[in-house]
Amino acid sequence: MKKILLASLFMFSFVPSAKADITHKLSSSVQLTVNAAATQVERIGSTYSVAGSGLDSTYGSGDSAVTNGIAGMAFSSGVGTPTSTTFSQDVPGASFSLTQTHVQGDAIATSAPTVGQVGNFSDQVSTAAGTAGNLAGTITSNGAMTVTAGGAGTVGTGQFVTELTIN
Repeated sequence: MKKILLASLFMFSFVPSAKADITHKLSSSVQLTVNAAATQVERIGSTYSVAGSGLDSTYGSGDSAVTNGIAGMAFSSGVGTPTSTTFSQDVPGASFSLTQTHVQGDAIATSAPTVGQVGNFSDQVSTAAGTAGNLAGTITSNGAMTVTAGGAGTVGTGQFVTELTIN
């Protein structure tokens, strides 16, 4: 009997040991956000374009008159206004075409826009501040969570994550 016991101890002493590292993680989180007021603006510039055919153009007068040219724009507070250009037909009674386009840009602001208010800009997005209202989130000791909706401009997010790692 002792020989069998010694033989089995000797045999099992060379069996490799089993290794299994297991990690299990559980986490819960709640994120509550109330948006701030914001105003985003883009100031547009002034543009002027002229296209035509069968015409002569003149701007200026007297010794400073320029023929076959376009005057341009005069600027005040960052806003461009086309200056006067006179057009006449090359050949009286003949066909002609003329297209003039002017986009008046935004004046240069003397102060920043008030958040949440509409200013004097052409391209503008303004958002009022959010209101928390009933916005709430809880996590109990057993990991259960509740998220309660708030007022306008709020976000409530609940998240449960489980991670299992076996090496």
